[in-house]
Amino acid sequence: MIKLIVGLGNPGKEYAFTKHNVGWWVLDKVAHKFNEGFSREKFKGIVAEIPGKAGKVTLLKPLTYMNRSGESVIEAVKFYKLKPEEILIISDDLDMPVGKVRMRLKGKHGGHRGLMSIEKHLGTDKFPRLKIGIGRPARKEEVVNYVLQPFTDEQLTLIKQAVEKAAEWTAEIIDGKPVEAKSASF
Repeated sequence: MIKLIVGLGNPGKEYAFTKHNVGWWVLDKVAHKFNEGFSREKFKGIVAEIPGKAGKVTLLKPLTYMNRSGESVIEAVKFYKLKPEEILIISDDLDMPVGKVRMRLKGKHGGHRGLMSIEKHLGTDKFPRLKIGIGRPARKEEVVNYVLQPFTDEQLTLIKQAVEKAAEWTAEIIDGKPVEAKSASF
């Protein structure tokens, strides 16, 4: 069972609506579905606690900035004495088209610095992940600027649907449904 759900993103108003923060968007929707909010600072992040069917599930939004997400995650993992399979990481993905959502039981970081940091701190890549496609810029050297920019109006229509689906799947996991590989596209 999943006991910790981490949405990746960057703190600060300047990043709130950027592509890199879709993990936070999903957690905000999930917390809202369960009438909870992110009210406490803990584990170098902000947390909300959801009473799940199989026990409490902690939602974590690291405040360490994307590239150091693992620092926040490992604090929560040590505190709760969790195994990697009890953690779900939600992040953006450049290699999937805008609006695609994919759940996997394990995987590779694919160059995502947040996932790289988490894998480094956990010492494994064998943890469930839920990725939301944000597409890729035309030129590789534009990646940093691309992920730190807002979506276009056209992209935003697809992303809102993808975030809603990701939040639905996450809520099902909190309600006791096991993590399973699946995908959806909008």
